[in-house]
Amino acid sequence: MPAHSETRPTVAASQVPSRRRLDPDERRAQILARAIEMFGERPYAAVSTAELAQRAGVARGLINHYFGNKRDLYLAVVRRMVTLPRPDNMVLPTGSDRDRVDASVTWLLDIIGEHGSTWVKVTGHEGIGDDPEVQRILDEADDAAAARLLDMVGLSGSRHSAELRAMVRAYGGLVKTAGREWIIRGTLTREQVHILLADMLFALITTSFAKIDR
Repeated sequence: MPAHSETRPTVAASQVPSRRRLDPDERRAQILARAIEMFGERPYAAVSTAELAQRAGVARGLINHYFGNKRDLYLAVVRRMVTLPRPDNMVLPTGSDRDRVDASVTWLLDIIGEHGSTWVKVTGHEGIGDDPEVQRILDEADDAAAARLLDMVGLSGSRHSAELRAMVRAYGGLVKTAGREWIIRGTLTREQVHILLADMLFALITTSFAKIDR
């Protein structure tokens, strides 16, 4: 990757946390949290590790110590954005198809809402361009999310699970676009996005899936 020159901008005192002794896991988490904020605020090239260190209240060398270079730090942000909750920490929805769909869409929007603009930008390839490692992480995440969604709507045991996962991955493109309209552009509310995604997922399950899963 080409190197970017970095200057040390002035950061408001209120943005700089007071320094205290943290164990390595806490310090790493603190740096990652500030990186998630900054990559959500501006393009990859405009994120300065010097400013990040100042905002996180750490020496700049600690960023390299915990994460390597800026690309490695960005990859850690990408992984954090697309990591799903552990299956044993989730309760699968029950009830009618519509109940399961509404619960599944609520789960999706909770994930998007938690990470906000950083999730939208990372999943929309607004990072460091055509990076194969970023693409690999996103592809694996899309497949894992598709499998999880099939679990949530009660279709994980289908003999056509590969085809159904592919259709859910295609649906994921709508999820990402709708997330942008809600989080970045502000043209839709969360409630409106929920209606859109729930209606489309319900149609996918009751119409499209039914034609394949025979």
